Amino acid sequence: MDRSPRLEEQRRDVEVITLGCRLNAYESEVMRNHAAAAGLDEVVVVNTCAVTAEAVRQSRQAIRRAHRRRPGARIVVTGCAAQIDPSSFASLDGVTQVIGNTEKLDAATFDPARLLAPDAPRVQVGDIMSVTETANHLVDGLDGRARAFVQVQTGCDHRCTFCIIPYGRGNSRSAPAGEIVDQVRRLAARHHEVVLTGVDLTSWGGDLPNQPKLGNLVARILKLVPDLAQLRLSSIDAIEMDEQLFETVTGDARVAPHLHLSLQAGDDLILKRMKRRHSRKEAIELCTRLRAHRPEIALGADFIVGFPTETEEMFQMTLDLVDACGIDYLHVFPYSAREGTPAARMPAVGAADIKDRARRLREKGAERLASRLDRHVGLRASALVEAGGRARLPDFAPVRIDGPSPPPGGPAMFDLVGRTGDELIGRAS
Repeated sequence: MDRSPRLEEQRRDVEVITLGCRLNAYESEVMRNHAAAAGLDEVVVVNTCAVTAEAVRQSRQAIRRAHRRRPGARIVVTGCAAQIDPSSFASLDGVTQVIGNTEKLDAATFDPARLLAPDAPRVQVGDIMSVTETANHLVDGLDGRARAFVQVQTGCDHRCTFCIIPYGRGNSRSAPAGEIVDQVRRLAARHHEVVLTGVDLTSWGGDLPNQPKLGNLVARILKLVPDLAQLRLSSIDAIEMDEQLFETVTGDARVAPHLHLSLQAGDDLILKRMKRRHSRKEAIELCTRLRAHRPEIALGADFIVGFPTETEEMFQMTLDLVDACGIDYLHVFPYSAREGTPAARMPAVGAADIKDRARRLREKGAERLASRLDRHVGLRASALVEAGGRARLPDFAPVRIDGPSPPPGGPAMFDLVGRTGDELIGRAS
């Protein structure tokens, strides 16, 4: 899953403030639809993130800002941070209700007679670990977005020592394949690109009859939805990439030539202490195979720097892994201890070292991205047009549109005439 903390504010009948991952963005649209149908136009929903301590801080900041901006509105707080620590969010000024990650997707939660009742419980957060099913929440796309997202899975069965997310999302639960195909079919009629997303995407199917793999689902979508122009996968766990998924990603042109991998580190001892399930060698072998079978593929990855006990030599292994794997899109997270995780009890790395290593890894990422973008300059290519004069190539390369922009939401041809910073410059042709 893409877990970089992002903050976006969108408003229709109901204001929903979304922090965190693409799955949160998808679920925000589900809540927006429920709340709008219920006529809750004086409610602000804040969908929080707990992936890092900074994400929690941003969540609290967003709530305070919303209260100052709309002092008369009822503020409903939900999301992973609220699920994990509901009482602390219930104590913030302006917060009227805190609802859990399961409750937020239930239309009944947004019934005004229930949500706005004077005696409504301030905290409505159930035991996420007891939830065993993933409801099928159909949305026709995300408000203001060029591409559509489909939640195929939520929760996580793994217990990485740095991660608090399983306690906000619960154990892994998969949506049935037939329901997913039906939703993709509906979305393909309106969207050029559909993105499959989840907390631990490659664990899809593990709780379903016969335990199908993600590769089976992807192949089924492509076969049964011939009108779908482009299918994209969000973040995947490298060690869980089954052979059918590999063959489909590398062999079917309708799958976007872009994968984002959860790698986290390049040193085997640190990977072991993180309780990751792949080795440095396995990461390099997978990336080498992917690029050999589909040379145009772009690879991204998440990395944590300054994990407890990480030495300079261990960090250098991560730095070197970027080149060894051919990673061009880096999400760099400076390690921050999360109370309740095993890593928080391990010997910490100094703050200055963490900051320096994050800077150096980001510089390496900027160099890699610039090199990849430069290879596009002088070409003519199709890109999906987004709002704000931007577009994305199939390999996720960002394009800043120079001159008149085609309508957002569909593909268009561009002459890629240059690069500025981390964006290509494209002119519609």
